[in-house]
Amino acid sequence: MDTAAIAFAFLRISAFILGVLIVMSATISAIKTFVVPRGIQDPLARLLFRSTSLVFRLAAHGKNYDRQDRVMAFYAPVTLLLLPVVLLVVVQMGYMFLYWAVEPRPFFDLFELSGSSLLTLGSAERETFVSKILEFSEATIGLILIALLIAYLPTMYAAFSRRETAVALWDGRAGTPPTVAMMINRTWRNGELTDMGEIWFAWQIWFSELEESHTSLASLAFFRSPRPGRSWITAAGNVLDSAAFMLAAVDVPFEPKAAFCLRSGFLALRHIADYFSLPYDPHPDPDAPISISRYEFDQVWEELAQDEVPLKADKEQAWRDFQGWRVNYDAVLLQLASLIMAPYAPWISDRSAVPGTG
Repeated sequence: MDTAAIAFAFLRISAFILGVLIVMSATISAIKTFVVPRGIQDPLARLLFRSTSLVFRLAAHGKNYDRQDRVMAFYAPVTLLLLPVVLLVVVQMGYMFLYWAVEPRPFFDLFELSGSSLLTLGSAERETFVSKILEFSEATIGLILIALLIAYLPTMYAAFSRRETAVALWDGRAGTPPTVAMMINRTWRNGELTDMGEIWFAWQIWFSELEESHTSLASLAFFRSPRPGRSWITAAGNVLDSAAFMLAAVDVPFEPKAAFCLRSGFLALRHIADYFSLPYDPHPDPDAPISISRYEFDQVWEELAQDEVPLKADKEQAWRDFQGWRVNYDAVLLQLASLIMAPYAPWISDRSAVPGTG
């Protein structure tokens, strides 16, 4: 065998190995994204989401928040629908290398054969045994990828519906945008200030579900609420702030379920931040600075005092206790609000780097 023949044989073997690696990478990416029930980052999905994020953020740049929200509302759904298309294209490219390695042909013939097999069109085929095996395997992978997307969407929208139901219910208690003063004031006027245990427990469960869904179905974090002024992250932040303020400053019997809700909440936000590689201090000093100023804390204190909400006698200790709670989730809360371009909400997105919110 002459040198040219050996080089060509080596090239075909290399093409076959490359094709196998490309197909395997797309298959593993699909498994990570659609099947594995935990937050595993996938390079291909991450690249796609970052690329489309850049496009959508450029399209939303410089507009007022209402227009930004309308633009960004399409970001996650469009990207999610693009993901299986990208995976199918990668599989098609991988099989083009495989078909060429088995039977070298012009590029267009390889493109037609691979596309016909992937989409089970049957418009192009080969009669050799090895080519038939490749055609059947490619058709199987194509059907599996499409089936995974069909099965994935109902799961995602079920989780979205559960998330948004709780956000809408909190809107009735804390307002839009939600505020600590509004939440505590309405609760006080309705006579529930000493009977919040079940509410805190319900939100503890919500945070547990949020952690699971927003890491295993990470694109959910970017799905925006049906109403522009609402957001899962601003609701989460307000629940945590309200629980922290009540534990620290409101003169009612200690409610352990509020404390457990707080812990479940900041752990959930931290785990979501871990998935998106957002930095934070996992062991913050209780006296470390937070984004909430003492002046802002005093403003809420005075507003509640005017409405005759029972407050603790020692305001200084109340501030230190609130600070000790808030420091556990301050950084991750603001970064997640910035990441998803959350709507305006005091103590949350009003101090994150969200375009158009100051």
